[in-house]
Amino acid sequence: MRNLEVGDKLYNVTQDGFADFARYSFSEVVALTKTLAILKNGVRLYNQPRVSYIMEDVGYPVSRKKGIHWHLVSLRAIRNAQIENEKIAANDWFETKEFTIQEKQRIFKEFKKLEISNH
Repeated sequence: MRNLEVGDKLYNVTQDGFADFARYSFSEVVALTKTLAILKNGVRLYNQPRVSYIMEDVGYPVSRKKGIHWHLVSLRAIRNAQIENEKIAANDWFETKEFTIQEKQRIFKEFKKLEISNH
């Protein structure tokens, strides 16, 4: 576990209840004070690594917001963010799209094909 340095890239994940998607935010350390690391997005973190268990083993707590940690970016975090963003994009598309009856029929036929091939 180490203190943060200027240029370190971090991420945070928020979720509004268990049914919500995981929403990833990424930022970078742009300045340091005696006790804080300031991120490009304005978030101020205590520059002391702590055992976290939220997303990673180590987290950096947000100043004056108990229980919220940012973590050093990993390949796993980037991949998880890509997967979640694809889910969000698909969900948003279906939420806003108004289907014609022909489109509904095509989707229905595709699902029927999937059902047959999975049995």
